[in-house]
Amino acid sequence: METPVKYMCILVFVVSMTIAGFNGVYGTSNYYGPCGKHDIEKEAQKLAPCTYAAKYFRAPVSERCCTIMEKKLSNPSCLCAILQSRTAYNAGVRPEVAVTIPKRCNIAVRPVGHKCGGTFCIIFIAAVFIIILLT
Repeated sequence: METPVKYMCILVFVVSMTIAGFNGVYGTSNYYGPCGKHDIEKEAQKLAPCTYAAKYFRAPVSERCCTIMEKKLSNPSCLCAILQSRTAYNAGVRPEVAVTIPKRCNIAVRPVGHKCGGTFCIIFIAAVFIIILLT
């Protein structure tokens, strides 16, 4: 009788963590997203001077782009959301190139080790790890 209860507890835990993960990533978009009260698509349009530099590794980065990028680096989560937005995608921005712009601008203070996205994956991996430990 104890074994089914144990598995039921594990199932409830996994389901609740999954729901929490979805609400944490997607549920807040109806209120305030990673860019606060600002619309991500409009914020992406503000990075228009960086479009060419965000497509090609060897493209020169304009001084205006560097100024805008320095302001956006104060909120790395917002910058990640902008790089993954529909506006950036339609403009042909390559996120793996765009993340090199702060270094190419010689911006001294830039987030090191910040990864875009992945909240759900972390919760899912933690839940699987707990299940393995309990079995």
